[in-house]
Amino acid sequence: MDSNKLEVATVGGGCFWCTEAVFQEVKGIHSVVSGYTGGTAPGRPTYREICSGLTGHAEVVQVTFDPTIISYEDILIIFMTTHDPTTLNRQGADTGTQYRSVIYYHNHEQKKIAQVVLSEMKAVYEDPIVTELTPLGIFYDAEEYHQDYYKNNSEQGYCQVVINPKLAKLRKLHAEKLS
Repeated sequence: MDSNKLEVATVGGGCFWCTEAVFQEVKGIHSVVSGYTGGTAPGRPTYREICSGLTGHAEVVQVTFDPTIISYEDILIIFMTTHDPTTLNRQGADTGTQYRSVIYYHNHEQKKIAQVVLSEMKAVYEDPIVTELTPLGIFYDAEEYHQDYYKNNSEQGYCQVVINPKLAKLRKLHAEKLS
């Protein structure tokens, strides 16, 4: 894979462990990094600070991908169909603004594609989509123990109860896009 041709997408769909686990199974994904963005607090936030809800940051993943294998549009469709984009500041039992559904675009082209995908997704869900679309600010990598969380902790209760169903949905809806 030619690293000069790689692109980056940044999305938040609740807990970053779930979103990271989903994208780590997709063909054409070079890397997935859990992190934080979208906040206003100065300096590098910590997980504890993010969880307080006071920094304004969202838990997100940065997905580096090969656009000759998977498109940005397909990444957004996978994202929008493997979490609930209709619940404001919540995914399952995880509540707070840090768990909001959000697409952070890196350039005008990504913004245009995201607007189209968000519009098309309205037909998929009964409830209104609350996914935010906003320009990317500063991205901070999450602490090391958050990286590859599902791969390193797949037997843990949260992974079994929350992440496994998302992976099952991914495998059912997007089997042709999996590595």
